[in-house]
Amino acid sequence: MPRIAYVNGRYVDHRDAAVHVEDRGYQFADGVYEVVHLFRNRLIDADPHLDRLGHSLVELQMAWPMHRSALKVAMHEIVRRNRFATGLLYIQVTRGVAPRDHKFPADVCSSLVMTLRSVPEFPDDMREQGVGVITLEDIRWARRDIKSVALLPNVLGKQAAAEANVYEAWLVDGAGLITEGTSSNAWIISGDGVLITRAADHDILRGITRQAIVELAQELGIPFEERSFSVEEACNACEAFMSNSSHFVTPVTRIDDRVIANGKPGSLSTALHSRYVQYMSDFSKIG
Repeated sequence: MPRIAYVNGRYVDHRDAAVHVEDRGYQFADGVYEVVHLFRNRLIDADPHLDRLGHSLVELQMAWPMHRSALKVAMHEIVRRNRFATGLLYIQVTRGVAPRDHKFPADVCSSLVMTLRSVPEFPDDMREQGVGVITLEDIRWARRDIKSVALLPNVLGKQAAAEANVYEAWLVDGAGLITEGTSSNAWIISGDGVLITRAADHDILRGITRQAIVELAQELGIPFEERSFSVEEACNACEAFMSNSSHFVTPVTRIDDRVIANGKPGSLSTALHSRYVQYMSDFSKIG
């Protein structure tokens, strides 16, 4: 069965999906995006994702491509037409098509593209063995809370991680403090069992999975602290993990050339992963 994409009001074969050469997303990376996890036929936390999309649009003075309620209908229609049980729904909004000029064009309509691809459920080996990360200088722009399509620094970081044969790169600011990963939020658990992640200001993306984990940790009675932490503190932590909409809670067992604790996923990371999967399973029943 062919994949179906949505491009500016039309559902088309994925192979034929295209945007104009002067779309500002292509010319200037003048656009924003969201990725929503489809889990057992339900879109997980679609409303928080649309809330964050709205934040990004407001910050870039960009119009919604359609009313929010109509966008939700189109999202579910993409799911229906593709018939995947588990996948990732990609939503991209750009300022639209206009002759190439840096300043905002007048009287232009925002462009909307959506695609859905099938993905397997969480790999057992990542949960059971954890993953490695490297640390790199954070060279991104100063408004990381906006989920912009301008991801070249993230691409370079992810490529560096691949060449180092690890899963992710954690980015480090000028003070030696970890901000986040190229496509994930970064977490550690201290020796006294406190869950720690950087505050969600302009320095990081306010992850939707991140917020769900905060709420689930509180439910489980895990002490939580929102603050910055250094590479050294992360390397000496009892546990570390990363989170995103693709892989939920993924234990990190190595940072650069240093093993975290005993080199195996920790009990709190494992408990949070299991609770998050249960959260998605419950969501899929009622969503």
